[in-house]
Amino acid sequence: MALERTTLIEIFDPPLCCPSGLCGPSIDPALLDIREATLRIQQQYNGRVRMERYLISQQPGRFMQNPDVLALLRQNGTAILPITAVNGEVKKTKAYPTFEELKEWVEAGRDKNE
Repeated sequence: MALERTTLIEIFDPPLCCPSGLCGPSIDPALLDIREATLRIQQQYNGRVRMERYLISQQPGRFMQNPDVLALLRQNGTAILPITAVNGEVKKTKAYPTFEELKEWVEAGRDKNE
């Protein structure tokens, strides 16, 4: 029986006004959706998924540590953001993932470990 590995989902955010982006006079619905999807995934997979979000203005080193993210930024600039990586592999660019996409990626990672 294989040990279950934690899935790491990283979201590399575009410049936001605050860490969550849920501030200011008008809140982007996409930011509400990704916040809700993140909470649902963490609840559903209770400890088997680690979700991290990085702001380019506050954690630029995180963007540089993933070679694929860095290459995408060099080629496209910040217009490519947000970028979602699962266990280091870029899965989506230019939009936040849906709950269904997150769930699919977590399940695919679990299948590989069984």
